[in-house]
Amino acid sequence: MAGVKFRYYDPQKIVAGKPMREWLPFALAWWHALAAAGTDMFGGDTADKSFGAETGTMAHARAKADAGFALMEKLGIEYYCFHDRDLAPEASELAETNARLDEISDYILEKSKKTGIKALWGTANMFSHARYMNGAGSSNSADVFARAAASVKKALELTVKLGGRGYVFWGGREGYDTLWNTNTRFETENIALLMKAAVAYGRKIGFTGDFYIEPKPKEPTKHQYDFDAATTILFLKQYGLDKDFKLNIEANHATLAGHTFRHELRVAADHGMLGSIDANTGDTLLGWDTDEFPYSVYDATECMYEVIKAGGLTGGFNFDAKNRRPSYTPEDRETAFRMSMDTFALGLIKAAALIEDGRIDAFTRDRYASYNDGIGAKIRAGATLEELEAYTLAQGEPQLPSSGKQEELLDIVNEVLFG
Repeated sequence: MAGVKFRYYDPQKIVAGKPMREWLPFALAWWHALAAAGTDMFGGDTADKSFGAETGTMAHARAKADAGFALMEKLGIEYYCFHDRDLAPEASELAETNARLDEISDYILEKSKKTGIKALWGTANMFSHARYMNGAGSSNSADVFARAAASVKKALELTVKLGGRGYVFWGGREGYDTLWNTNTRFETENIALLMKAAVAYGRKIGFTGDFYIEPKPKEPTKHQYDFDAATTILFLKQYGLDKDFKLNIEANHATLAGHTFRHELRVAADHGMLGSIDANTGDTLLGWDTDEFPYSVYDATECMYEVIKAGGLTGGFNFDAKNRRPSYTPEDRETAFRMSMDTFALGLIKAAALIEDGRIDAFTRDRYASYNDGIGAKIRAGATLEELEAYTLAQGEPQLPSSGKQEELLDIVNEVLFG
């Protein structure tokens, strides 16, 4: 971590019984850190991401890898995440595309062996190319489905080769814009078939990690099938995928779905399916995915509270985030990573302090004390409606529930956070 001075992040510091680096396996998003150059729908690039090479070439692919590993070494980041298209440009034929991926992954693997930095998770880009205009697994074209499957196969091979702990399905166009031309049941069945084939092949080639789905409600399609954590968990259980899949929760996607980041984390954890996190934030005044670097200590504390309670992640914290368009220098990029790593480190410290303080957990536990014995215990054991009616007739109308004391609890949070 030469050259970077953190305020709060210390990878060896013990928090809640484990070193920070184990609670916070940070990862660089190849697509944002090394590719996103500030282009938006109203203007072109502002940042130079050529790294001294002609873009769209294998020389540029190697230059990106050099720049990425240099940045990760400087920041002490031990992982990266990638789409296949982030690593090398696509050729006109699949065989040549795969050859390019073999070449660049050999190059990256050598850098990984020298530095110890490896993949957190990989995935296939099945949304950018025109062939995926109607999705990949959800496409109405069987040929496109087959082409998508071929990309998944190669991306799984790359993930195993590069030491990935997980493999992600982000259904960038797995959804619909109008129901007038869409068979939703057929499409979701096909998505499940693609995922089942991926699991079978992954296990065949020795992939022992988790598969992940990253929920997102909209954008680019009006409605996507993996709308939020609850919808995605239902899908996984319906098609028997829940033993191999967990969720990769993104903060910005949570708010687009009308939820808080913490809500999505809690829902996933409640089902034992909290796997990995895309660490970013969005602007709640805007209705699209802004992928900003996270900076709110309050949000980070809520996140880490849920992560600690869940016992940690099988994946990690991928900074699926990009600098704002006017922040275009390499120094801006480094500052953004440092800020966000410090934000989550401080969030971890404060979440551990809240748990150690114990007042919030004690209040929540006591709030449900009426279920510890008597009629409450019978309810938990599965009381019948007849039994509950008889109890109420004998007992009379219930008193109001105990106060939720929300304001008092928030005051405790502020006390722990700010002293």
